[in-house]
Amino acid sequence: MASRLWVLVKGELQRLNKYNMTSVSVLVAIIWGVVLFFVNGEWLGYLLPLVLMMDATLMAIMYVGAVMFFEKSESTISTMLVTPVSNKELVLSKLIANTIHNMFASALIIIVFVFIRDLSINYFLMFIAIFIATAFHTLLGIVMAYFQKDFTGMLVNIMIFMFSLGVPSIFYSVGIISGDVWEFILLFNPIQSAQILIEGGFKGWGFEYDYRYYFSLGYLTIGGILLYYFYALPKFQAYAVKQSGV
Repeated sequence: MASRLWVLVKGELQRLNKYNMTSVSVLVAIIWGVVLFFVNGEWLGYLLPLVLMMDATLMAIMYVGAVMFFEKSESTISTMLVTPVSNKELVLSKLIANTIHNMFASALIIIVFVFIRDLSINYFLMFIAIFIATAFHTLLGIVMAYFQKDFTGMLVNIMIFMFSLGVPSIFYSVGIISGDVWEFILLFNPIQSAQILIEGGFKGWGFEYDYRYYFSLGYLTIGGILLYYFYALPKFQAYAVKQSGV
């Protein structure tokens, strides 16, 4: 299984490059790098975690959704159905490849600011944060792709997701909305959980992480496992058969 999975992961990474997702990632990283380079003082502390959060959440959903759409248009899924690979391997390969791809994009942004702005980052915690956030939202993107009929529909779903979950998290992070009620409600927002984990990566080992950090860590980890086993994997066969026209 391991050898087949590695071949599938390489194939997924090649498709990401074929569909210019890698080029888009580099371009986005450059744009954010230029924008944030001119941001000074306290605002950089707000905006850099937000940028990394959006890259690990919204962009992860968009990348995997776009690849699955192009696979549909090229009938790639129907070809995979007649190969000796399992649905588990197919879903895992998409999950692993998209996570690797997105972590590469996030690493580009981090590297730029470590060398140019001399930021202090806990690399281990930042790695864990981006890995977990990207993996969870990649699974979410796979599930959303099961329901998309065309590319426009995918973009609409991403926009709805952004405005319903992303905007409240951003507003809370910059102080537009505040209070204990909002703090409690947003604990169940996966984008806010990703934001909390990423912010933790900018703090040293001596910092005392509160319950929100550990809740977010457990929420995305356990939630991702449940989403994989109880929806993303079981529903993949129906999705693949539907896309192949069988």
